[in-house]
Amino acid sequence: MPARFRMAVRRLPQWIAGAALLAGASFSHAANLNFLKNTPISYMRDADRKALNDAAQIALETKKDDESLAWSNAGTGNSVSITGTITPHGTTKEGDKTCRTATLVAMAKGQTQSWTPTVCKQGNGPWKILRQ
Repeated sequence: MPARFRMAVRRLPQWIAGAALLAGASFSHAANLNFLKNTPISYMRDADRKALNDAAQIALETKKDDESLAWSNAGTGNSVSITGTITPHGTTKEGDKTCRTATLVAMAKGQTQSWTPTVCKQGNGPWKILRQ
């Protein structure tokens, strides 16, 4: 992923925003990304990614392991309805560092896509993707 995307998108889920921006900009230029065509991420706009990000932050802060939070892009102005869930699990703590795995699911136009990143935060800081 280009460095400008890593720098520009700092909030969870930064990889979704980067992939979506990359996919949207590259469909006409890179045949190797055609597998993303007509998947939920290909329909996401900035406001949709923000809705997903906001829901992910809430789920990570308020849900117990294996409890899901439903989200949707209602009100974002996108004519494509995108819905899904965020389910945190596998919480670990070491000092003031908390890490969780989160399963994010998006559904649009009969297609389902899911991602399972590991995210961590220090103290009361924001959740960030754990780079592996």
